[in-house]
Amino acid sequence: MILETSSFTDYSLLLLRIIVAIILFSSGKGHIQNPKERAQSLGLSKEITIFLGIAEILGAISIAFGIFTQIGAVLVMGAMIGAIYKKIFKWKTGFYAEKGFGWHYDVLILLATLVIFTTAGGAFVLL
Repeated sequence: MILETSSFTDYSLLLLRIIVAIILFSSGKGHIQNPKERAQSLGLSKEITIFLGIAEILGAISIAFGIFTQIGAVLVMGAMIGAIYKKIFKWKTGFYAEKGFGWHYDVLILLATLVIFTTAGGAFVLL
C-alpha cells in the first residue's frame, strides 16, 4: 500500500452517503412534485411514480442521516435495479446512450448503495 488511508474510510463513507442522498432526494422530489409528467416519461402509472418518489426520499433520508442505513440502501438499490431493467430491456438504451440518458449513472448509484449496504454506512450512523 502506498499510503495508509484506512483512517479516512468512515469519512469517505459519510461523503458517499451524503452525495447519494442528495441525488436520490432530488429525484424522488421530482417524482412527487410532477407525478403525471414523470409517470408519462417513465412509462409508469401515476401511483407507482409517487410510490417510487416516496421510496427514493425515504431511502435518501435514511442514508444521509444513518438511520437504518441498510434498509435505505436496499430501497435505493431496488429503484436502481428497476431503472436499469427498464433502460436495457424496455427502452433498449445503451450503456451511455446516444439519445437521452444511458444506464451508466444508475449502475454507479447501485454500486454506491451496495457499498453503503455492505459497510452499514460506516461509523457515522445514528441507528
